[in-house]
Amino acid sequence: MYYVNIDQINLRLNSVPEITAALREVSSKWDGSLLYGMVQERALHLAIETVTDVGSYLIDGFILRDASSYEDIVEIVHEAGAFDEESYRLFMNLVSLRKPLVQDYYAWDRTSLHEMTVQLPAVLDRFGEQVRAYLELELGPFQKVRS
Repeated sequence: MYYVNIDQINLRLNSVPEITAALREVSSKWDGSLLYGMVQERALHLAIETVTDVGSYLIDGFILRDASSYEDIVEIVHEAGAFDEESYRLFMNLVSLRKPLVQDYYAWDRTSLHEMTVQLPAVLDRFGEQVRAYLELELGPFQKVRS
């Protein structure tokens, strides 16, 4: 029997609507200002952390192979069937932004709208649904996976 920390997964998935709302607002009102640049930067960072945190909980809970990088987390969870191919491709591009956002933040271009800001909301909206469907498939419909 697996122990999957559904509560922690749900906490993270429940933050997705706020992240996608911020990304949508930034992309629709983009003016190149520092404020929108910083909001974009933080929303992208939170999206990375959400996807990889959920992935880590799935890897730990289902005792999947160990991940050695953020890209590995996305790959392992995709191979397990937790999300579709389109999400996989976008998430691989997303996690490649982690180092620039977290370590090289001083060089991040805050004056340009990043393409991920426009592309990510629709895929993130599906992410929660796909992960919860995966959990129900793997754990059975009687597990409390909805929140």
